[in-house]
Amino acid sequence: MSMRLIAACILGSLIMGCEVRPEELHYGVDACHTCKMTLMDTKYGAEIVTEKGKVYKFDDINCMIDFYNSGSEPIDKMAYKLVINFTQPEKLIEAQDAFYVKSNQIRSPMASGIAAFETKAEMDAHKKEWKGIWLSWGELVTEFK
Repeated sequence: MSMRLIAACILGSLIMGCEVRPEELHYGVDACHTCKMTLMDTKYGAEIVTEKGKVYKFDDINCMIDFYNSGSEPIDKMAYKLVINFTQPEKLIEAQDAFYVKSNQIRSPMASGIAAFETKAEMDAHKKEWKGIWLSWGELVTEFK
């Protein structure tokens, strides 16, 4: 094998190994970056991954939004902003595409009173049950400023 081919293989391996992607949330193990509480409730949680691959995990949406608005990482350098889909525990979905319900009947880990849903139909069913209000991503990020 030539030195060029070996170098190309090593470089290719390094590039493939540096792929920026979300990580699974490990409930009972991972701690929230903002409040330092251990993630426990699989219906809640969030994650931000930067373009450089740094992963921040959160136990509640308001912890993620506090971090998002803090300026600790530039918003335009966040490759992923993810939240847990309430109806499919532990499933991360794109935060900007999610549907949110706010209600004082929602018992989220840090009392945000917010649950995220992947579809409008899922959100509508719970919104009615909880007598909650619907929030878009834009409303959510200004809610906790």
